[in-house]
Parts: sequence; structure tokens; C-alpha cells
Amino acid sequence: MMPQLRSTSIILGLAPIVLVIALWQGLVSFGFAPAVLLPPPGYVFGRLLQQLVTWSFQQEIAATLIRLFAGFAIAVVLGVSFGIAAAASPAINAVVRPIVRVLAPLPKVALYPALLLLLGFGHGSKITLVAADALFPILLSTYYGASTVEQKLIWSAMAAGTPRYQILFKVVLPAAMPSILTGCRIGLVISCIVVFLAEMITSSDGLGHVLVTAARTFQAVDMFVPLITISLLGLILNGLLGAVRAYLLRGFPEA
Repeated sequence: MMPQLRSTSIILGLAPIVLVIALWQGLVSFGFAPAVLLPPPGYVFGRLLQQLVTWSFQQEIAATLIRLFAGFAIAVVLGVSFGIAAAASPAINAVVRPIVRVLAPLPKVALYPALLLLLGFGHGSKITLVAADALFPILLSTYYGASTVEQKLIWSAMAAGTPRYQILFKVVLPAAMPSILTGCRIGLVISCIVVFLAEMITSSDGLGHVLVTAARTFQAVDMFVPLITISLLGLILNGLLGAVRAYLLRGFPEA
């Protein structure tokens, strides 16, 4: 039963991608979009394969991944730490809650000019922007998960003589793990979007920079290559995080 469900899930996941490619090909084939502006998917994927084996394009991918992983890692550490702390301490919660209410709805890209002035045009400003955008989904998911831990689990640990700090790491954190990992998956998707956007705005390398350079020289095929690449990276990273989630939550009924 499980292999059948997995196969069905894979087919349902691939179906929208196939439909988009078919629609794309149809628009070009029937003349609804000029090939100069919307190249056929075969040309684009062929160009992608050519680029993937070049050292220069691999460096662009590496630059994007470095910023993405660094920003996402910072968001995970801060989000989980502050989320657990806010759930465990009413005093910390009183400080964190108003900050989250003010900053969470704010589009962080609006702060990017200020980050450029403070941190420059290098990795720092882009990593900070990625971390700021990915932080709040992780923080809120962690807080929710830690706040909804059943009290009887905590009382049982206390009755067994477990120190308070060990209760945090041995009871609260494992019980909140499903919610934390859900927030991490959301934060990872946001990280992929934000790092690409930041590189488009101002960068001398990375996939976003590749797209802007291609647009300035009117190379339509080369414009689609970084878009597809960042999409594929997002799918791969999301799949890897899903595998990690399944491994860590193998004892949870909902996993």
C-alpha cells in the first residue's frame, strides 16, 4: 500500500510541472508568443545542460547556495532558540511577542537598501536579508509547537526528577519537532526566493545576477536558465529536508 501511495504522490507532484511545460510548448508552437521572447522548452533545457557542466555557471550556483545555506542556518538557530525561550518564559514572551507582531508582516526586502549601507554589497547583506525573511516562520512554528506540548509530559518528567533544562531538551524540543520542521520547510522556500531576489537587485555573482545580465543583453534563453536552476535547487532541497523530517519523526503518528 505504501509504495502505491508514494507512486501516486510522485505522479501528482510531477503532473503540474508537465502541464506547465506542455502549455509553454503550446504557446510557442501555435505562435501565441514569439520564440525570441519565449524560447521553446527544448532550447532552454538544452542550454541548461550546457551551462551545468561549465565551471563559471557552477561558481554562480555555489555563490547562491552559500548565501542561501548561511541565511537559512542563522534563521533556524535564532528562530528555534527564541521560539523555545518565548514558550518557556513569560518574561521573554512579553519581549518577543510585540517585536514579532511588528516585524513579521513587514516585507524585509524594504530593509535591503539599509542593509546595503550597513553591510555593503557582498555576502553579508544578502545573508542577513535571507535570515530575516526565513526567521519568522521558523520562530512562530517553534513557539506554537513548544506552547502546545502536553503538560502531562512535563509533569511526568518533573516527577521523575528531571532537571528543568533537561526537560527543555528531552521533552519540549522533541515534542515540538513536527511544528519546528514544518516552519523550517516554509523558511527554506522563502530563502530560495529571497536570495534570488537579492542577487537580482545588486550582485556581481549568483543565479540572480546571471538572469539580470542575460536580460540586459536580451538573451531570452539564458534568462530562463537561472530561473529553472533555482527552481530545481528548491525542489531538491525541499526533498532533502522532507527526507530528514521523515527520519526524525519516524516515531510520530502524524509523520
